[in-house]
Amino acid sequence: MAAPKGPTSRRVHLGKVLEKMRDDLKLRREDVAIELGFSPEKLWRVEKGRTGLPNPKDLRALLTHYGVQDSEVVDSLLLIHRESLSEAWWTPYTPHLTKGMREYVGMESDALSIAAWQPTLVFGLLQTKEYARALLMSAKAVDETTTEFIEANVELRMDRKKLITSTEPRDLWIIMGEDTLRSTIGSREVMAEQYDEIKQLAALDHITVQILPAVSTGYRASQNFILLDMGDPLGKILQADQPSGQASVTDKKPEVGRYGRRFDALRAAALAPNETPSFIDEIQKELERKK
Repeated sequence: MAAPKGPTSRRVHLGKVLEKMRDDLKLRREDVAIELGFSPEKLWRVEKGRTGLPNPKDLRALLTHYGVQDSEVVDSLLLIHRESLSEAWWTPYTPHLTKGMREYVGMESDALSIAAWQPTLVFGLLQTKEYARALLMSAKAVDETTTEFIEANVELRMDRKKLITSTEPRDLWIIMGEDTLRSTIGSREVMAEQYDEIKQLAALDHITVQILPAVSTGYRASQNFILLDMGDPLGKILQADQPSGQASVTDKKPEVGRYGRRFDALRAAALAPNETPSFIDEIQKELERKK
């Protein structure tokens, strides 16, 4: 039985397997939970990969209840369960992350490739340290965050960036709106460094950066979103920002498919990847002339 490599993905994978077993037997979640002494909420969270089962005896009890007798299947699921409880590299940052962000970072770490649309701000994995710090500092009073929170999130963002700069990097395809380049975050100096960073990263074989100009009459989505390709058996996962400001994470095929079509439309409307460096240079020159 193939299993994803990271603890978050393993937890999600195990939850999917358990949910399918229950569905195949046409058992109600509430009935199974009561029978085994769980709360329905706990079983729901396990099946959705939100939390794990700390005690392997609980997993064995579930498998027994579902009539799973194949020792290889049981041992394989117990191994996935054990590895899902291991500490992830980003665990020290957990106190400074929202629940949704904790889930996303775990899945991002295990993704084979990342595709995203960001209309107003430089995409996180492309940000320089100073840009990230200036961005968080600008929201400090509004969000009532602490300096400790800001520094922890800046360091986390730089650690996450290693996903695309390591010796075995993830494929990354980013489409950004022109506003991401024209909005001054921090200072002109910060933006100049950020422009150089985008161009350097875009020159790498595994990274594609496209810009959607303001004058484009093609399709544009108002909300930013990210598509993570987790490979088999999880498939693709979507993170999309909601009007409330919260981010949702789902693997529901209709939603993933809808946003996949949106990404394709954005890709067609944006400038070709090889036009990105010159477009950035033109914007930078234009801003310099306005000094």
